[in-house]
Amino acid sequence: MMGKKDNKESLKIAGKQYHTDDYERNDELSSALAQTHEQVSDSYYEGEINAKVDNVGGGKETEIPRKGYE
Repeated sequence: MMGKKDNKESLKIAGKQYHTDDYERNDELSSALAQTHEQVSDSYYEGEINAKVDNVGGGKETEIPRKGYE
């Protein structure tokens, strides 16, 4: 059975959310959160039908080519 100390630690870990500085931390949880965030972000952008790279500097938007693997 889980003790109070273990339960508090589990709740602390379960409540952790991604922060941008997780990329720079060395602990396993922060590294995993950063990696998962990057994977979700990549999947989101790849899944967009009309995905474009925004050029905030006032230039032209760049379309992301939609071609499969060969």
